[in-house]
Amino acid sequence: MAEEIPLKPVSKSEVHKLETALMIATLLRPDVIEKVKSAEERLTWIDSLAVAAGALARERAGYPISRIADELGRTEATIRNHLSARTEAGKLIRETYERFVREGVRIELPSDIASSDISKRLEEAERRVKELEGKITEIKGKLKELLESI
Repeated sequence: MAEEIPLKPVSKSEVHKLETALMIATLLRPDVIEKVKSAEERLTWIDSLAVAAGALARERAGYPISRIADELGRTEATIRNHLSARTEAGKLIRETYERFVREGVRIELPSDIASSDISKRLEEAERRVKELEGKITEIKGKLKELLESI
């Protein structure tokens, strides 16, 4: 049985469900797969999509920009840019959300992805996300040290 994905979340778990659905559906679009494959900074690109998805899910739940920025660890300007689709990631996530509104939440797999390949790709994506989170933590630590030395 498929799990319901709310387009107007009211709880933290619903925000997370919408955020995850937006991210996965956007990443599985054939045009996005090609962009990720050709991107020099894949992790940065995927991180941008994750931030845009998180921002949109929280906006739909009625969070103010300051809270979204705080929760996602980004500036308010970055969040505004994603939400207004001034970034490529923001534009792609917004398109996915609008498709969800028109057609319902459906996550379609590209025809060239074999079902046995899905778990491998998900494991790789999870590994990359953990790697990114580690780098972000490391950078935050260095920034904290720099601020303390000033």
